[in-house]
Amino acid sequence: MASCDSKPSFLSRAETCRPRHSSLLTRAEQFASERRRQTRSLLWRAEAFVSPALRSLLQKAEALRLQPQPAYLRPGHVPFQSTGRLPRNVLVWYLVRELLLYFIVAFLFFFLIFFVNQILLMAERVLQKKVPVLDVAQLMLYSLPFSVAQSAPFATIVGFLMCLGRLMTDNEILIFRASGKSYAMLLGIVIVLGVGISTVSFGVNDYLLPLGISSYNRLLRQIVVSNPAVELEANSVKRTNDSTLVIGNVEGKKVSDILFFDVDANKNQRIIISGAADVSATDDKSVMLQLNMNDVVVFSLDPKKTGDYDVITSDQVDMNIFSSTIMPSTPGRNPNEYTFQGLQQEVKKMRERESASKNQMNLYNLELHKKFSLPFASIFFAFLALPLAIIFGKHNGQTIGLIIGIFLSFIYWAMMILGQKFSVSNGLNGAMTMWAPNALMWFLAVIFCTQMRRQ
Repeated sequence: MASCDSKPSFLSRAETCRPRHSSLLTRAEQFASERRRQTRSLLWRAEAFVSPALRSLLQKAEALRLQPQPAYLRPGHVPFQSTGRLPRNVLVWYLVRELLLYFIVAFLFFFLIFFVNQILLMAERVLQKKVPVLDVAQLMLYSLPFSVAQSAPFATIVGFLMCLGRLMTDNEILIFRASGKSYAMLLGIVIVLGVGISTVSFGVNDYLLPLGISSYNRLLRQIVVSNPAVELEANSVKRTNDSTLVIGNVEGKKVSDILFFDVDANKNQRIIISGAADVSATDDKSVMLQLNMNDVVVFSLDPKKTGDYDVITSDQVDMNIFSSTIMPSTPGRNPNEYTFQGLQQEVKKMRERESASKNQMNLYNLELHKKFSLPFASIFFAFLALPLAIIFGKHNGQTIGLIIGIFLSFIYWAMMILGQKFSVSNGLNGAMTMWAPNALMWFLAVIFCTQMRRQ
């Protein structure tokens, strides 16, 4: 009888414990519901301080939260409504949209600056010499890739800083944090956008830019041959690193009173004098124009023997004027006219021949690394933008972001230009000078990210 009575006793005790388990389950659901209510309360209280765009997203989320959800039919279960969470990835897409919008505005700003600068240089150099309007329009078209390639990295830092600074000032970063988005996730979104911008910029820098420079130089050669006054300005002096060209009168394709100072292959100083010359074209792409000089006198001076000199006279001499002689900024077939693969092939040929000078090798090496350092600067700028906006964007973040972005752009531009100058003139390593600005931005990004995590 004892064994028979034990089973009903066990069942009765189980029946007694069932309400306790049901009570615990109910209390757990009430606790979870209270936590969801507190989270929603934080989001809705912050709604008054955010932008209209984000406010509309929050209102849509509230409408979704109020929609009734089907209750479970299990006995003892308490029905509940939606958790009130935002639709999946809606905040991520909102951030991406805002960043791209500010990037486009900043890109147009920098593009206008670089393009107007090209127009002003062209006006001083070409427009005053009565060049046909169609040729001027083509030159402007060929200079567009340069403006695009230069604008993208600087638009990244300025646009991202202004956008993230505004989000920080409007407490929208707080909304992201309250919805479960960490700083690491926000940084990942920003860097992914930076990678996308860098990829597009690299395509422009590697393909469109060399194509534009080659077309620009080719058309400019044709203009110079047809109208020498474009480059051979009357009564002017053209100086480069190792040569000087003194020009007298220029009338059509006739040039008079020419003096040319340079250094020959044996390091002897050379002076070429001609009373008159005719300008003609040549098939060599590295030659800007050819001077058919009459009544020529050539003096050759040995610096080691100051008392000796050689004199050569001739009735006619044809002298090739290379692009680098009268246009140092756009030499004929210079390294920036090659694509990345073309530069690799040229560097390989130079090493095999062992005939190229150290400065020439360094110049090609500089351009090779510039193909990557400038476009991919957007990644380093994107990495730096978020911590700067979090730290300095609590008040007037958009304005402060603009100021800091322009300052960093100026620092980067100055370092890049000075690095190119020192590499060309002093033989400083081209790879080091091209990556030094990116290294500085990376160093600053690491410092400010560390400070951001401590806040």
